[in-house]
Amino acid sequence: MTDTTTTPRADGRTADQLRTVTIEKGWSTQAEGSALVSFGNTKVLCTASFTNGVPRWLTGKGKGWVTAEYSMLPRSTNSRMDRESVKGKIGGRTHEISRLIGRSLRAVVDTKALGENTIVLDCDVLQADGGTRTAAITGAYVALAEAIEWGREKKFIGQKATPLRDSVSAVSVGIIDGVPMLDLAYVEDVRAETDMNVVVTGSGSFVEVQGTAEGAPFDRAELDSLLDLALGGAVDLSAIQREVLGR
Repeated sequence: MTDTTTTPRADGRTADQLRTVTIEKGWSTQAEGSALVSFGNTKVLCTASFTNGVPRWLTGKGKGWVTAEYSMLPRSTNSRMDRESVKGKIGGRTHEISRLIGRSLRAVVDTKALGENTIVLDCDVLQADGGTRTAAITGAYVALAEAIEWGREKKFIGQKATPLRDSVSAVSVGIIDGVPMLDLAYVEDVRAETDMNVVVTGSGSFVEVQGTAEGAPFDRAELDSLLDLALGGAVDLSAIQREVLGR
């Protein structure tokens, strides 16, 4: 297998290198938490809305709720797509990614410490160039952290313990021409023999691994290489999140 640390890519990166990642905290002045996240040319706006109260099925249980919605703007891709709201039907991919983001965030939240409050993360893809779901999870965590701090300042959340047990980020990996690569742009994603999205906590534990062999099946050694790449990328993403949040 080719050395992943030296293999050049179309954009000049090595196989184990993230695209340029930026997170602009507080992008929206109206939401309780927000972040504009960029993974290269992929850009996602994540906003967190804090509501005192929980869905009816959680009322009186002393727990909060965190959920997410994901969508792509009509011109986030090369050609315009119709809004799903106009179609009158939310697509299966949209549902799947929304649930993934929600699961990823709830994995690092102590819902009891959150109290009977609800935080909804809206992740809107402004520009898509591969890895929109992983960028959304990474940015949504920053927006979530901001919204939780807002709730603590307003005393909707108790002061003794923070609801955040850990951070969480996500990154794509894949095998292209037999080489494991980190953080795939669209031109790489469409060629990948294996495509995988990996969600990792700041402490290095896996939340979710979504992997598919698009071409030839992958073996255990290739899987290990992909997971190692993802863990390395997650370390860098977690450091960016900490810097943005001032922690």
